[in-house]
Amino acid sequence: MALREATRADVPAIGALMRRSVLEVFPRFHDERATASAARHLTVPDTVLIDDGTYYVHEVDGEVVACGGWSRRDKLYTGSGPGASDDRPLDPATEPARVRAMFVRGDFTRRGLGRAILSRCVAAAREAGFRSLVLMATLPGEPLYRSFGFREVRRTLVPLPDGVVLEGVEMGYPLT
Repeated sequence: MALREATRADVPAIGALMRRSVLEVFPRFHDERATASAARHLTVPDTVLIDDGTYYVHEVDGEVVACGGWSRRDKLYTGSGPGASDDRPLDPATEPARVRAMFVRGDFTRRGLGRAILSRCVAAAREAGFRSLVLMATLPGEPLYRSFGFREVRRTLVPLPDGVVLEGVEMGYPLT
C-alpha cells in the first residue's frame, strides 16, 4: 500500500471511492435515505485541498482505496455548502487546521489506512505552524478519530441540501 499526495488526475478515482465508501459504510449507522443523501452530497472531491498539497490517497495495486487530508482554509466540511469565508486562510497561531474528507473503502477499513492519513495530517499541520486540528465527524468516522486521540467538542446536526439531517460530532486534537 502506498500513501501519497493526491493530484488532479486522482479526482475521478477519489470521487468514486468517496461514493463507494459511503454506500458501504454508512448503512451500519444510518438509514437508506440518509445514506443516499450522504452519497450524493458528501462525496464531491474538494480540488482546493489537492491544489494546496494537503490531500492524500492510499493506493493498492494502482487503485485508490482511502483518501483524506487537512486544510489551512476556513471550510470545515464538504456538506456545509459554499460559504463566504471557505477560502480564507486560517491563522495557525490562533485557529485550528481542519481535517477534511476522510474516506476508506468498506473492504479496507480497520487496516490502519485512516490512521496513516491522520498521522500525515498531524505532521504536516504541525510543520505549518498549527497548534490544533478540528473536524466534523460523521458517525462512521467517530470511532477512528476517538481512537486516534481526537476529543468531542460537541454533538451537532449536519443538514444536507436535500433536507436530510445527519448526526455529526465536532472534534478537536491538540498539536502542542
